Amino acid sequence: MIPVLVLIAVSAASGLLAWLGARAAFTHWWARSPSAAVSHEVREHTRVRRFVRGRLDAEALTGLAMTLALAALVMATIIVALLVVLVRRSEALADLDAASARWSHSHAGPFSQAFLHAVTNLASTWGVITIGVAAAAIEWWRIRSRWIPVFLLVAIGGDSLATSIVKAVVDRARPTLDPAAASLGPSFPSGHSSTAAAMFAAVALLAGRGRSYRARAALVGVAVALAVAVAGSRVLLDLHWLSDVIGGLAFGWGWFAICAVAFGGWLLRLGAPVEQAATGQSAAPPAAQREADSVVP
Repeated sequence: MIPVLVLIAVSAASGLLAWLGARAAFTHWWARSPSAAVSHEVREHTRVRRFVRGRLDAEALTGLAMTLALAALVMATIIVALLVVLVRRSEALADLDAASARWSHSHAGPFSQAFLHAVTNLASTWGVITIGVAAAAIEWWRIRSRWIPVFLLVAIGGDSLATSIVKAVVDRARPTLDPAAASLGPSFPSGHSSTAAAMFAAVALLAGRGRSYRARAALVGVAVALAVAVAGSRVLLDLHWLSDVIGGLAFGWGWFAICAVAFGGWLLRLGAPVEQAATGQSAAPPAAQREADSVVP
């Protein structure tokens, strides 16, 4: 029972932090343009001012979305690269991984194992297919776009393929406390964790189209909580090291950032004003944005 309570507490805390961060970003930054606050500092340099405005202006989705996605991608890359080095060289990380594995094994019980397996199956092959098909159908009915199934396929299937490549390169052994883990292939990064991060983030992005800032912030919190729950279940089931799932989450969210930018123009109408883009309405961009777009690639 204790592993279940720990999993619920960690995933709920992660979701709450994500919700608070998203709500602050949506209501205090995205809802108003920060470019006005910085443009006066660079008004002597027209091209610089336009570049900054194009990359930070919350009145237009293109620049800000690209900037945030790039920041998320860079952060994810740093985390994964750092963990790749540490899993081979850091005794402190190895001790932490071993301690978490021993704790999980010593507190395992029939109820907790059944609950954890149910959670981890959210990112199993059939779980992913079920959630992906359901999300595609619902979002196609709500706000139709031919790019919805393609986006989900690339976000989820592409993440799985990329994770498998990294696994083969790193080739880390799994925990040995559960004999079944040895038959599952390399350990780093956790495929279930990476898939859950990319999948739930992609579903939240689709479900947030046309909704209020508060609703979108709540969707971010739920997506993060579910991804962390799946990641935690992998550790508590002794199928992955703790560092595996941290790397998996970072990898999945980084891959989602790439897909969000790549498909944003079709799914969110990047380049349109934020509210028009959110509701899926097509409209010519305002003059200020057209000016920024003319100099910002």
